[in-house]
Amino acid sequence: MDKPTPKIRHPFTGYQKFVIALLAFLQFTIILDFMILSPLGALLMPALKITPGQFGTVVSAYAISAAVSGLLTAGFADKFDRKKLLLFFYVGFIIGTLLCGIAPSYEFLLGARIVTGLFGGVIGSIVFAIMTDLFPLHQRGRVMGLLQTAFAASQVLGLPAGLYLSNLWGWHMPFIMIVAVSSLAGVFIVYYLKPIDEHLKLQVDKKAYEHLLHTLNEPRYLLSFATTALLSLGGFMIMPFSSAFTVNNLGIHQDQLPTIYLITGAASILIGPLVGKASDRFGKFRTFIFGSFLGMLMVVIYTHLGITPLPMVILVNTAMFIGIFSRMIPSQALMSAIPSPANRGAFMSVGSSLQQLAGGIGSIVSGMIVVQESSGMIRHFEVVGYVMCGLSAITLVMMYFINRFAHQPPPTNGMPEVAHGT
Repeated sequence: MDKPTPKIRHPFTGYQKFVIALLAFLQFTIILDFMILSPLGALLMPALKITPGQFGTVVSAYAISAAVSGLLTAGFADKFDRKKLLLFFYVGFIIGTLLCGIAPSYEFLLGARIVTGLFGGVIGSIVFAIMTDLFPLHQRGRVMGLLQTAFAASQVLGLPAGLYLSNLWGWHMPFIMIVAVSSLAGVFIVYYLKPIDEHLKLQVDKKAYEHLLHTLNEPRYLLSFATTALLSLGGFMIMPFSSAFTVNNLGIHQDQLPTIYLITGAASILIGPLVGKASDRFGKFRTFIFGSFLGMLMVVIYTHLGITPLPMVILVNTAMFIGIFSRMIPSQALMSAIPSPANRGAFMSVGSSLQQLAGGIGSIVSGMIVVQESSGMIRHFEVVGYVMCGLSAITLVMMYFINRFAHQPPPTNGMPEVAHGT
């Protein structure tokens, strides 16, 4: 188990602070684009006259196309300046989101989500590769905590604003809003982000497929990929139907959904950095254990709720997010220590691909488990909760070994040795 880190200050430089802010904003737009479908589900399904199974397919279309894109990109991920790679995929993501904003039918929306996933699904892996390149291991818990504020900000700012716009002008408007703010982020990438190309000096694989094979043949990488997939599977199972469950099963009015997202998101903005500091201070694996047990407890409670007062729904959601963040932040920080510098882009791309693929499978499986009655009630949601708890227990064991690997020198695969944790 990782040992607590002595309380030594490692302040960020001015440029590091800018990079954190920019990457967090990029994550904000990517996460918001994906998450906005969940609260829109209660409006979108009747508007397009689609079933829960079809809605699960729309959600999974993004994830599965992102998985394919990540795998195809992995061989090239370390062959280019990460800034240029980031800009290329971010422009494609903006175009895909614009197509979602003008989608007139279920089929068009499905195609638009595929395009968005092909580009947007790779961006997270590039962001994490940049983070790992620019920040040493002893800072990454705090960096991940700050980056995860994007998740919270998407709830505090993005989801309430998106729901408000959808109530005024229809479910298309949130996507148009995302296009506007994403375009602004693209300007900052072009003019202010410095080239990130030190990894290019370490490359020995001349062909993309060789680089991908070297990444896939390393045993500790394979364990990391499997753990990443299982960590993602459970979250994607519960998220797509959370808004419909909240409205139809918990008795919360559609107009009160923005309040839930606003308050739980505001709490999450505080939770993320605190969890990041705790994982650096007390140990990343210890923090992960805490988050796993809290998350399992809150998922069981949440999926068994009936008609519930709004304050209790907010309290349960907030506690559930504490558990989620306490798993997500330390696990991603530990994963970042596994690959060698020359393999980071490929490692992150394959991991992201499997994460998205697992998420897509999770959405489909969840859509097969739950049943929406004519009254709108979601049935068998507690079964989804039990599956999530089982997956959490398995990942606890897997993360034990990931933690051990993270504190050993990374494999070189024939690459030049580089100081661990850089």
